[in-house]
Amino acid sequence: MTNDIDNPSSPSSRRDFLKTSAMAGIAASFGVAPRVVGASSLQAEPAAFAGPIAISSRNGQQSVLKAMELIQSGADALDAVVAGVNLVEEDPEDTSVGYGGLPNALGVVQLDSAVMHGLTCRAGSVGCIEGIMYPSKVAKLVLERTDHVNLVGQGAQDFAVMHGFPVQNLLTEKARLEWVKWRENMSTQDDYLPKHQPGSTGIGDLAAPIKRHWGTIHCSAIDLAGNISCVTTTSGMAFKVPGRIGDSPVIGAGLYCDNTVGAAGSTGRGEANLENLASFLIVERMRAGDSPQAACLYACQRIADHTKLARLLDANGRPDFNVQFYALNIKGEVGGAEIWGGNGTFAAATPAGGRLVDLAYLYKAK
Repeated sequence: MTNDIDNPSSPSSRRDFLKTSAMAGIAASFGVAPRVVGASSLQAEPAAFAGPIAISSRNGQQSVLKAMELIQSGADALDAVVAGVNLVEEDPEDTSVGYGGLPNALGVVQLDSAVMHGLTCRAGSVGCIEGIMYPSKVAKLVLERTDHVNLVGQGAQDFAVMHGFPVQNLLTEKARLEWVKWRENMSTQDDYLPKHQPGSTGIGDLAAPIKRHWGTIHCSAIDLAGNISCVTTTSGMAFKVPGRIGDSPVIGAGLYCDNTVGAAGSTGRGEANLENLASFLIVERMRAGDSPQAACLYACQRIADHTKLARLLDANGRPDFNVQFYALNIKGEVGGAEIWGGNGTFAAATPAGGRLVDLAYLYKAK
């Protein structure tokens, strides 16, 4: 298997984004570009930031700004990151998280989320919860109001209802139409048919393979007191087997934090992350001295090394899927990496503003 680490020498995808609401008008700038890691510099340090900081997957550009706004007002990091991802959970245009998320194979939206609080070393999560728009809030309540870590399915929904959450239909028209398209074009041998003309043949046969849709949002932050917390929330793999739980609600896989070290989280193919508990691995690598970026690259390589099934490999023996990792350490340094990349970025924010930061990667995407 190829083990080279191929990173861009002239990143082109980075672009600044501006604060909104109370932070409007402040140009986003950290004043220092992330350092690119080359094949011979795995341990190179990424850009460092002083004071409080929030990071997120790319779809959390507004989330990190919201989290930072709350942190600057004195909020605990856990409250801040959950409020940040709530913006994505309630956004019907993000089909990978919360309301509007793509459903399972039966057309039902099932959500997963987890939180971890560095100060108390506590965690909470929910899996396969239906009808609740804000699973991250419920995960936080599991941490705060139970002696458990994980609640799933009907029990998770009942717990949410007990605490005042309304049960809602989370399947938007946009997501429903995507599900119907998938259902009707799976095979010419079943009884579901897309629109067609009387003379049409091969009805329901895919013109090209469907690319399975993975999506999630992860957010980690350090608050004014130096405490670290994180959250991950998702609707999971599009059209998944009903009852499937990915990595997002599993502590050590979809997220992990240690108040004395840092935090890490992931997006992408959850099964690969579950089999390697990569977020825990990243935090432990940082404990041993790796920079956040180097630790994320190490986790990507671990997944690549452990992927053995032919159906999951390309012609060159490399993983035929992607996983992204995002991490920060107690010193305020941040970094991220993915298996396949070249244009990937993640969001970060400090009191000075926010911007996108390049993801390092193992293999150059074509």
